[in-house]
Amino acid sequence: MGNNVKITSEFWGRYRNLVRTEMIPFQWNVLNDVAGIKIEKERLNDDGIPSEKSHAMENFRIAAGRAKGTHYGWTFQDSDVYKWLEAVAYSLREKMDPELEKKALEVIDLIADAQEEDGYLDTFYSILGIQYRYQSLAGSHELYCMGHFIEAAVAYYVATGNEKVLSVAKKAADNIDDNFGPEDGKIHGYDGHEEIEIGLLRLFHVTGENRYLNLAKYFLMERGKHPDFFREQAAKYEGPNALNGIEKSPDTYFQNHKPILQQDTAEGHAVRVVYMCTALADLAATTGDAEIYEACKKLWNNITSRRMFITGGIGSTFHGESFTLDYDLPNDTMYCETCAAIGLIFFARQMLRIEPKAEYAEVMERALYNCALAGMALDGKHFFYVNPLEVNPAKSLKDPGKSHVKPVRPSWLGCACCPPNLARMITSLDDYVYTISDDTILINHYIDSDSTLDLKDGIVTIKQNTEYPWDEKDIIAIKNETESVVRIGIRIPAWSSEASLKINGKVSEISKEDGYHYVELSAGDSMDVELIFPMEVKRNYCNPLVSEDIGKVAISRGPFVYCLEGVDNGTSLNCLRLPEDASFEYQYNGDLLNGVGVIKTVGKRVELSKSSDLYTNIRPEEQDASLTFIPYYAWANRGENEMEVWIRE
Repeated sequence: MGNNVKITSEFWGRYRNLVRTEMIPFQWNVLNDVAGIKIEKERLNDDGIPSEKSHAMENFRIAAGRAKGTHYGWTFQDSDVYKWLEAVAYSLREKMDPELEKKALEVIDLIADAQEEDGYLDTFYSILGIQYRYQSLAGSHELYCMGHFIEAAVAYYVATGNEKVLSVAKKAADNIDDNFGPEDGKIHGYDGHEEIEIGLLRLFHVTGENRYLNLAKYFLMERGKHPDFFREQAAKYEGPNALNGIEKSPDTYFQNHKPILQQDTAEGHAVRVVYMCTALADLAATTGDAEIYEACKKLWNNITSRRMFITGGIGSTFHGESFTLDYDLPNDTMYCETCAAIGLIFFARQMLRIEPKAEYAEVMERALYNCALAGMALDGKHFFYVNPLEVNPAKSLKDPGKSHVKPVRPSWLGCACCPPNLARMITSLDDYVYTISDDTILINHYIDSDSTLDLKDGIVTIKQNTEYPWDEKDIIAIKNETESVVRIGIRIPAWSSEASLKINGKVSEISKEDGYHYVELSAGDSMDVELIFPMEVKRNYCNPLVSEDIGKVAISRGPFVYCLEGVDNGTSLNCLRLPEDASFEYQYNGDLLNGVGVIKTVGKRVELSKSSDLYTNIRPEEQDASLTFIPYYAWANRGENEMEVWIRE
C-alpha cells in the first residue's frame, strides 16, 4: 500500500501549489531555452562557462540523435533535468496532472534514447567523446548526474509504477557496477561530487538488489584511501574540458583527505559533505553498522555545534563553497548555499532512521523554514544560490569579496542546481513528517495533514489539525489499525519552554526521551492528543568564539529566525541597536508577504555624524527607533534593500 501523507497545511499548500503551477512549468521553460529567461552566472570558479541559456534538454536531444549540435553548459547540466523530473514525480504523487505526466513520459523516453547501449548515461561524454568517460572524475560529475537520475527514477517509479524509468536506472547502475569496484580491471575510485551513493541506496531500497548496496558502500569507503586519485587521472586525461584544473583543489574540497571513517570535522565543499553524510547515514541505518554511525555522529556534531549558521545554513566561504574552521560564521561573506541546507535536511532525515533523537528533527526544521525557504522568492520564479545573514547592496556591487552575495533573487542561475533541488524538497515534504519503524512512529513536523502509515502488520492513521507554523497548537488524532502495540513519539519543540500536552482531554506530564514524548496505543485503540507549544519571541546569542556576533542578538519565534529589512527600518541597519530590556509585540499580518508574523519593538539608532571626519573622540548619540522584524525566509521580496539577522544589543 505504501505511506500516504496528504498535506493540507495552508502554509505548505501554497508552496506546493506554487511549485506545481509556477516553479515546475517555469523550470521546464528554462530547461528548454524558452525565450525571455534571464540567466545569471554565479561565481563558482574561474572556468568561464557561458550561461545565457540552459540547453539542458537540447543536450539530451543531441545525445539521443534527435538533433544536431554540440554540448553546452556545465558538466553537471544533466542533473537539472533529473531534479525537475524528481519534483514532477512527487507532484504527481500528490495530484495527478495528465499534461504534466505527458511531459514527464516524454522526458523519460528522451533519457532512454540518450542512454548508451551498455547503460552509460551522460550527455557530456556521449556528445563530446564517449571514449573519455570515467577518466576525469574530479570534475566530470558523471556519477553525480547518474545518481540524480536514479533518485528521480525511483521517485517516479514509486509514484506512478512506471517500469521503463526504473529499467533505465538499473541499466545505468549496472554500467557503474561493471566499471567500478575493488576487483581487478575495474576503476578503484569515486566521483568528485558525492551523490551516486544516495541514488544507489534508494535503488537498493526499492529493488532489494544487494549489488547496489555494496556499490554504494564501496564508493563511500574508497573515498580518501588514495587522495592522489583525481590528480593521477588528470595527468593522463586528453578529453574535453571537464572542469579541468579542479583536481588541483585541496583534498579536503573533495572529502578525500582521509578515509571517511577517520574524518571528524566537516571539510571542503559543503554540499558534497552533507550528500556524503546522507548516504553514510542511510548506509548505517540500513546495515546497522555501529562504526559507520559513529562516523556520521562525529560529522553531525561538528556541523551543528560548531559550523552551522543560526538559519540552518552551512558553508562559511565562497572559495570552494566550503566549510572553513570551527566557529567561523561570517554574516556577509559566507555561502550558505540553498543546496547545502537541503542536503543537511537529507542528512537529518537519515539520522532519525538510526536513532530517535529530536535534535535531528530540530535541525531539519531550522534549515527547512529558514535557509532552504529563503532560496526561493514568494513568486516561485526567482532564486538565491547564496543565503546571506547580512546584506548591503552597495557592498555586493563594489566589493569583489562580496559579489556572490545578491540583494535580490535572479530569475535563474547559470549553475542551476538550487532551484530544482528546492522544488523536489518541497514536493517531497510529506516524506519528512514522520519517521516510521516496525512498531514506532515519530512525529517530526507539525503540519496540517491526513496520513495513513504502513507498519509491519497493519496501518496507523494520523490526522494533524494545526495552522503551524504560525499557530501554537496541534490537535492530533491517532488510530492504531495494526494487530500490535504501537509507540508514538511526539516531538516536544526545543524552542518552546512552556509546552503542554493533553491525552484524550486529560493533562499529561511531558516526559522527554531524547526530545520525544512517547505514548502507546494497543491494537484497535484511538487517541486524541493536544500539543500546545507557546511561541515566545526569543533572543538568541552565539558562542563567544563566533567573533562576528559578539555583542549581537538574533530574534526568533517558533521555527523562524527573524531579520531586519531596510524597507521596514530604513538604511544603515548597522546603526540600529536592540536594548536588553526591549519588549516585543507580535502580530500576524495576512496582507504582508503572503501572510507573515511580524515582530515589533523600540530600539535605538545611532545618529549619523554631522561632521565629515572619519574618526572622532566623541561618542555618537542615540535616538529611539521603531524596529520591525520579519521572518528571514521572506526577505528580498520587496525590492533591493539592506538586511540583517544579527543586531547589536
